[in-house]
Amino acid sequence: MPGEGEAVRYRSVWPLTLLALKSTAHALAFTRTPGFQTPSEFLENPSQSSRLTAPFRKHVRPKKQHEIRRLGELVKKLSDLTGCTQVVDIGSGQGHLSRFMSLGLGLTVKSIEGDRRLVERAQRLDRELLQALEKEEKRSPQVTRAGPRHSPHHVVRWVEPTALCKELLLPLEPLPPHGARLLLTGLHACGDLSVALLRHFSCPEVVALASVGCCYMKLSEPGGYPLSQWVAGLRGSELPYRLREGACHALEDYAERLQRAGPGLRTHCYRAALETVIRGARPELRRPGVQGIPRVHELKIEEYVQRGLRRVGLDPQLPLNLAALRAHQAQENRVVAFFSLALLLAPLVETLILLDRLLYLQEQGFHAELLPIFSPELSPRNLVLVATKSPLGEAFSLLETEDS
Repeated sequence: MPGEGEAVRYRSVWPLTLLALKSTAHALAFTRTPGFQTPSEFLENPSQSSRLTAPFRKHVRPKKQHEIRRLGELVKKLSDLTGCTQVVDIGSGQGHLSRFMSLGLGLTVKSIEGDRRLVERAQRLDRELLQALEKEEKRSPQVTRAGPRHSPHHVVRWVEPTALCKELLLPLEPLPPHGARLLLTGLHACGDLSVALLRHFSCPEVVALASVGCCYMKLSEPGGYPLSQWVAGLRGSELPYRLREGACHALEDYAERLQRAGPGLRTHCYRAALETVIRGARPELRRPGVQGIPRVHELKIEEYVQRGLRRVGLDPQLPLNLAALRAHQAQENRVVAFFSLALLLAPLVETLILLDRLLYLQEQGFHAELLPIFSPELSPRNLVLVATKSPLGEAFSLLETEDS
């Protein structure tokens, strides 16, 4: 879509139906544009956020730096507004968000992660960060901190999407006099894990929620979608795997790739050709995950197919119909066009999934909104679902502001 004051220039006249489809999809989708322009934190150095000190940037990529800072600061504001006593970070991975919230923002944080190896690494990084912060203090003794530092409390536990997790709701000691008030958060909690956050929101101990979902193709049907009565009652609201998977792609990044029109776009055609070979050899093996094959644009199509077969556990020496593969390769531009049309609808599919979650909470009498929190160029899944049990009114607008 054109920016303010910009005109659209096409090399050829698009069909009116295609222009209408584009405009309609854009009009119906939730806005992905946050209330700030290119993140000012990366103007000086594109790989280092100027809003995080060096200890918090260590072992953290720029994308994740942006995400943990923005979501962490939103959680802090939400915690202050709702009087939360403890934050629960679900699907915490290596603990980058939890560390920033606890050691950077002073929140009491419990981190829940199902993979023991990730938890052990998170604890190791906690110790590293504490040591780095202590050294920083010694170098600058004039800087006084508000109180003692506490690392996140890590728990190894799988959270089932359909059952309540008692560990998730247990407060850390000591218990506040008026009981625990929990805030649940998850940064790109995968598939049904985001749904689990919503189900736990109805528990009396939980007073606030800030959830950023991803991996919609891993949602259970039924169970993970639809959740709301309203969307469940819509005719044609079913979302097959292909649509949910498409909604997880990086739209802005792909638009740049299209403008460059480089040989990297060939990947789509090669992957489609590989799929036809896989289904010919093993019809029951549908949509297998193929780990990234480097420098695809330098490979012949048969070389790519052989490497792909090896990655999915099939014999790379399977006899190949080279004429058929060449015919597939001749369709390269059409495959790119098809993929572009799928991505045109991707924000609309994500909108339906997130609207379903929003309505699920509102149907239970809770207060919920969706806010674009991250720069979509850095983090494509950039919409955060914020919910409270008491209305915040105009205070909601404070949550999406970018501090100067």
